[in-house]
Order: sequence, then C-alpha cells, then structure tokens
Amino acid sequence: MKRTIRLLFLLLFIMLPGCGDTPAVSTGGRTVSLNGSTSVERVILTLAERYMLDHPDIKIAYDPTGTGAGLEALQNGICDIALASRALAPQEEAAGLHAAAAALDGIAVVVNNANPVQNLSVEELAKLYTGTFTDWSQVHGEPGPVACIGRESGSGTRDGFEAATGTEEACILAQELTATGAVMEAVRHNVQAVGYASLASVEGRKGIRILTIDQVACSEETVLDGSYALQRPFLFVTKDALSNDAKAFFDWALSPAAAEYIRQAGAIPTAQ
Repeated sequence: MKRTIRLLFLLLFIMLPGCGDTPAVSTGGRTVSLNGSTSVERVILTLAERYMLDHPDIKIAYDPTGTGAGLEALQNGICDIALASRALAPQEEAAGLHAAAAALDGIAVVVNNANPVQNLSVEELAKLYTGTFTDWSQVHGEPGPVACIGRESGSGTRDGFEAATGTEEACILAQELTATGAVMEAVRHNVQAVGYASLASVEGRKGIRILTIDQVACSEETVLDGSYALQRPFLFVTKDALSNDAKAFFDWALSPAAAEYIRQAGAIPTAQ
C-alpha cells in the first residue's frame, strides 16, 4: 500500500509539465523528458523513482500520450526520449529514429471474471476480433454476443496485438479506448467483453481474468522463451544526440543495474 501511494504521488510529480508545449530540456539540462506508450507507465514510474532517488538533481518528466504521439513528439523535438511498445515502422527508421529494447512484455488477453472461457487459440482470437465469430458459444463459452475491446489507432499495444494475431486493419471493436486502464475497466464491467493489455498492467487487477493462449499462460518465462505468442518490446527511442543527463538515464535504464526495477514493475528486462 505504501509503495502504491508513493507511486501515485510520483506520477503526479513527474507528469507535471514535461513534454507539453515547451522544449524537452528547459531547466539547464536537469530535466529528462519522456513521452509515449501508456503501457510502459509502470516501468517508467519505477525507473524514474529509483533514478531520482539516486540523482536528486535530475527530474524525469513523463507524458503518457501513447506510442504514436510519443514518436511524433520526438520527431518534433518536444522530448528527449520516446517510449514505444511496438517495433518501429520502416518510415520511422528512415526518419532517423533509433530504438533500443529495455524490456519485453506479454500482451495479456483478459475477460470478465464471470466469463467461463479459460483459453483461446490465436486463430479463435483473430476470428473474434475480426467479427468472424460473434458469439461466445463459438469458442466454447456460454451463449452471448462478444464485445471486443481494443486500443486506439497508433497504440503500441494495438499494433503488437494485431501483428501477433494477423488482424491488422481488420479489427471490429465494440469500444476503442485510449488507455490501458480504460480497457480493463470496460472488461470488468461487461461480462461479454474481451480485451487486451500489457501483462505489466493487468496483474493483480480485480474483476478480470487472464486467458491462456494456445494453452500457454502469459508469464515472464513464456515470453522470454518465446512460447507465448502475443508479445512485444518496450523500446526507448531516440533521434538526435542526447544531452548528458538524458544519455546517463538512457544508459542506466538499459543496463543490468536497472533490470530488477523493471522486473518489479511487471515487465521482463532485456539486460539480465
């Protein structure tokens, strides 16, 4: 409970103006501004808390706008580092963006606790989200219409989910939401709903249940060994040369020294 309160206080602190309408570094180089994926929120809050405790002269400012908006902010020079939860598109790489993976994350598929379905295959999941299957009885559930909940266009979670299920540009959604928390709430309040979100964001949530996919649970072990099909990277994306402060944070976040804090946040560090 104390850690939750501390993280909430920290979120209020580090989200106060950073990547809004002013240049990223605006206080003599002592602010490092991050902008992007909401799925990376718990990881960034945990890393920022640790880093600012060790470097009290540095402020880590984080604006959770989503992957697409974060990459746009980076290209426009509004922030130091963008956070992405999908691979860069060829045109983004051609524009001079460079990505480094700090962590891996499983994309968990969730249903309401009252839904008896325990497992879906990737094929069944794709058929639900494209409207080929429209009733839970078609995937061994109780009869009733399926309400597919998803993220907005440009979301790294949505891009990762659609790439893994082969449903790019084909999903039919009952609700298209702009944040991970909103997806979880929609599923929690609708027994017919199915949704997806970062594993780091759904563990411990009440009122929902994580499904196995092709009989494989979404966990650190199955993401690392590749047996869980729905996964994506958490990327730190840069464009131009970083300031000394931004580079120091970047290097630390991708090093083994930060691995335990990433793990505490529910993600899987790439630096072991």
